[in-house]
Amino acid sequence: MRVAFAGSPEPAVPVLDALHASHHEVALVVSQPDRRRGRRGSATPTPVAARAEELGIPTIRPKSINADEALDRLRQAEVGALCVAAFGQILRDGVLGGWPCINVHFSLLPAYRGAAPVERAIMDGLEVSGVTIMQMDAGLDTGPMISTAELAIGSGEDAGDMLMRMAGTGGELLVSALDDLEAGHLELQAQPERGVSLAPKITDEDRPLDPRRPARELADQIRALSPHIGAQIEIDGDVFKVWRAREAAESARGLESRDGRLLLGCGKGTLELLELQPPSKARMAAADFLRGWRGSLELTSS
Repeated sequence: MRVAFAGSPEPAVPVLDALHASHHEVALVVSQPDRRRGRRGSATPTPVAARAEELGIPTIRPKSINADEALDRLRQAEVGALCVAAFGQILRDGVLGGWPCINVHFSLLPAYRGAAPVERAIMDGLEVSGVTIMQMDAGLDTGPMISTAELAIGSGEDAGDMLMRMAGTGGELLVSALDDLEAGHLELQAQPERGVSLAPKITDEDRPLDPRRPARELADQIRALSPHIGAQIEIDGDVFKVWRAREAAESARGLESRDGRLLLGCGKGTLELLELQPPSKARMAAADFLRGWRGSLELTSS
């Protein structure tokens, strides 16, 4: 069947690839508008828009998919369904009522409804999450479910790793759902009323590391915010991003340099910072940072 696909960031690309490789035809891709990046402010397409261009699929990048112009393009494409994965815009009644809207959601619904299900799951220390294929409605990830798949969260996986694995599984499940929709026997199941939780968008308040918390929780926080957001720690008055860390067996008080390693004493246990990023500099291994650091390693965060 002819379908449209709405997605924007890198984790949505494997889903688009799965659709393109299937016997279904992706007639139109909808993505977020290009963003200005870099010192020159060059317009850069989203990863999904860039991939669609490589595949030769017509693409639109509206400020709102609900605008009349976008709706007209969807109608002209004569699609039988709109597939959605990490698109980044809210679908209103004009879109939801025009086509079956099939969403790839990166959690086991009804848990972790919202914009950051993978980040919140890792931050909460979950060991298992998954993917849900659902038919969208006007609520926040409240539509009926089509299929699910459980995925273990690896102890060393960050949010980027997990999202890409989920996207691969989600693409396979989405193609299967379209097969059933085309055949006329798509089965929908209402979400359970119990087990509902929310996964709101990550904000600046989620980024600072609080050493009063256990080292395990801080390690999960860092994994959850990597590789694109970054947890934060304030050293000698400067805010650093922390990209990788692990629990350490040694004890430490405050922030210590020990044998080329950077250790952070926590409310329970010790955290070893493995990769961090000083202000206005590139990411670097902790050992490289320590070789050039002349400060006192005083923690100045709250």
